[in-house]
Amino acid sequence: MDNFFDNQRILQLIWKRKFHFVLVGVIAVVLSAIFSGPTFITPKFKSTARLYPTNIWTMSDESETEQMLEILNSNDIKFRMFDSFDLAKVYKVNKDDPQYITYMLAEYNTNVSTGKTEFETAEIKVLDEDPQRASAMCDSIISFFNQKVQELHKAKEKEMLDITGRQLDRKYNELEVYEHKLDSLREKYGIISYGQVDEVTRGYMNALASGRGSAGDTKKIEQLYDNFSKEGSRAFKLENKYNKTIEVIDSLSIVYDSYLTEYEKEITYSHVVEHPFPADKKAYPVRWLIVAFTTLSALFFALLVFLVLDYEKKD
Repeated sequence: MDNFFDNQRILQLIWKRKFHFVLVGVIAVVLSAIFSGPTFITPKFKSTARLYPTNIWTMSDESETEQMLEILNSNDIKFRMFDSFDLAKVYKVNKDDPQYITYMLAEYNTNVSTGKTEFETAEIKVLDEDPQRASAMCDSIISFFNQKVQELHKAKEKEMLDITGRQLDRKYNELEVYEHKLDSLREKYGIISYGQVDEVTRGYMNALASGRGSAGDTKKIEQLYDNFSKEGSRAFKLENKYNKTIEVIDSLSIVYDSYLTEYEKEITYSHVVEHPFPADKKAYPVRWLIVAFTTLSALFFALLVFLVLDYEKKD
């Protein structure tokens, strides 16, 4: 077989069998044109959308676009698409089949694809027999993406709201305890505020020095002074705790309001730079490519057969 693939021999064979090659080529063109037609291969239309991520906080080293693609390819969105467009009927998959999910995901992944462009946009491509449905599916994927991201954000904000809310509840309970204890001091000892100490001391000393005023007034001042001597330290600590608790409540309230604002936001998480639309020309199959590939394959196979036959004749 030293000269089996000899170039000169191959060229001579092609010239010798030129009519056979023409016949094989014609048959291949005709058959591939027939079998790639709509009778055998259902034509599909393509809708495309491109979008930029926005208002997204990254969860890892991924870029915002990569994170967007992760969500677009999530099974949550795929399952919602199955239900929204009754894709089991479109893809002719029996819902009672034990491998229903496997078949559906395989069909969906064949007809729906996502990727990142060189300009960092996320691209969605949908193939379907109905151009209107292909466009609607593209729109729905974008809508479901926004809803999914919103759910993730709201879940996180709700978690922080609950934590901050519980902290506020604890601080309000502490404040109520301090208020109750301060009220008891006011009722039992007449101590309104620890800031009265200087005033009471000054009044008491003046009353003693001057000897003026009724005995009853002097006695009241003396009693209040004694009360401060016994309970003043306690009143001072309670007031400090009360005031610090109010400061903490004010700080927590600001944080709580911030999380509440984020939780109640209704925003989108994508900028659509190319909206999908119903295509007016099929994208699949590419008949000329099928015809060309089939014809070249047939001619190459014919060449191998003729080479073998010619080689055996010489032997």
